[in-house]
Amino acid sequence: MSENNHRRGHRKGPITLRGAQRPDRTTDQRLLEEDAPGDWVHSDPWRVLRIQAEFVEGFGALAELGPAISIFGSARLREGSEQYELAREIAAGIVGLGYAVITGGGPGIMEAGNRGASDAGGVSVGLGIELPHEQGMNEFVDLGVDFRYFFARKTMFVKYSSGFVVMPGGFGTMDELFEALCLMQTHKITMFPVLLVGSHYWNGLLEWMRTAMVEGGMISPGDIDLVRVVDTAQEAIDALREAAGDVSPRP
Repeated sequence: MSENNHRRGHRKGPITLRGAQRPDRTTDQRLLEEDAPGDWVHSDPWRVLRIQAEFVEGFGALAELGPAISIFGSARLREGSEQYELAREIAAGIVGLGYAVITGGGPGIMEAGNRGASDAGGVSVGLGIELPHEQGMNEFVDLGVDFRYFFARKTMFVKYSSGFVVMPGGFGTMDELFEALCLMQTHKITMFPVLLVGSHYWNGLLEWMRTAMVEGGMISPGDIDLVRVVDTAQEAIDALREAAGDVSPRP
């Protein structure tokens, strides 16, 4: 490990660890991949209290946030890229509609979303997560909450969002997208707009869903309508404004 990596901070909730104190596994790994048979009997009851604390802290931080839209996308798309600038423009437009902007708080598209919201004078929220290769909260986050557990963090995205704007991204982006679609399909949450930005990126996935999933009887034809594809910031803002007729911002 390089000296820079050795001294890089590793966050565990409110705790920062460096050097020899850095763990070799995340909190989620220790919860879900317990190696020693029987040890969980002694440790997991205490983990329940830590999990409870994350929910309490998240609810407490976001309860008075008001209406918000979450933006998802790749952490690898940097400033100057077409998608970064598009996310920044969309975030500014979201603020213009009266919403706060929520992202995962990291770099790339997340940073662009927070930056666009901050530049437009809106509330910029980051929901961070403990990762093996620490990213850290980007500088454009006004209200940041760090989580140890993915499931606690994902609950906050769903609970406090009135819509999802999904930019091109990787596994994490797909995870958040299909989490929302599954919850709406099974009527676990109220329907809200899910926008996929960039037809060139998403059309292949949607075509596979229509052929393999719909034609194979894995989902219903109407399930495809849970998402809407847009290509420009104006199309995204217009779609959110239109959806607000059915999904009104919370006062």
